[in-house]
Amino acid sequence: MTAALETTNLLRRFGGLVATNDVSMCLARGARHALIGPNGAGKTTLINLLTGVLAPSSGTIRLDGADITTASRSRRVELGLVRTFQINQLFPGFTPLQTVGLAVSRRLGLDRNMWRRIGSDPRVIEGSVDVLERFDLIDVMNRPTATLPYGKQRLLEIAVAIACGPRVLLLDEPAAGVPEGERGEIMDGLAALPADVTVLLIEHDMDLVFRFADRISVLVSGALLLEGTASEVAADPRVRAVYLGDASHG
Repeated sequence: MTAALETTNLLRRFGGLVATNDVSMCLARGARHALIGPNGAGKTTLINLLTGVLAPSSGTIRLDGADITTASRSRRVELGLVRTFQINQLFPGFTPLQTVGLAVSRRLGLDRNMWRRIGSDPRVIEGSVDVLERFDLIDVMNRPTATLPYGKQRLLEIAVAIACGPRVLLLDEPAAGVPEGERGEIMDGLAALPADVTVLLIEHDMDLVFRFADRISVLVSGALLLEGTASEVAADPRVRAVYLGDASHG
């Protein structure tokens, strides 16, 4: 079966520095896959390569079997590769309903009339409410985003990504900056992701990683150290030495 997302010998150099070193990774359709590694391991560079922010020095990237190595960022989104960010990218003055409505409007091809459509097109309202319900955001959907608890803002980012209709979703540290008391909501949000969406999670919270992922890839110094199930990764002494022991302290 064709992989949902696959990299082959992906390499990125910055002068003499090798940031991503010959990375070959395969995500099965519908996978819950995590990418972990210590600070400076090259995780952000790899995500930027996957999403078209950076061009690889060599290697290939395939989405559902199609080569997207040279595709633009917007084209990758159109093809179904969507990401969230470590740092909040939301409009603080918008409500969740307006924010998700923009994404639904774009997915439906209504961008030119989006300001009118958000309030009047039943397809936009229905699609937005469905997404907001999935992520338990209905009760705050008409509040300005800036007034929401940070955990709710992170959930809203995931909701916006899902409203774009992804086939593959890259979640870049969704729990980053979220207070401990709100992290359960993030876990609930991850559990609410559609089963047919392939997910690659980049995260430092190991409890969240091991509860969510069915497979884990470990990146160290730009190269894949190993890939396996959560139990295999947790038991590997190399992982404990280079990452898990440090990450358990934040």
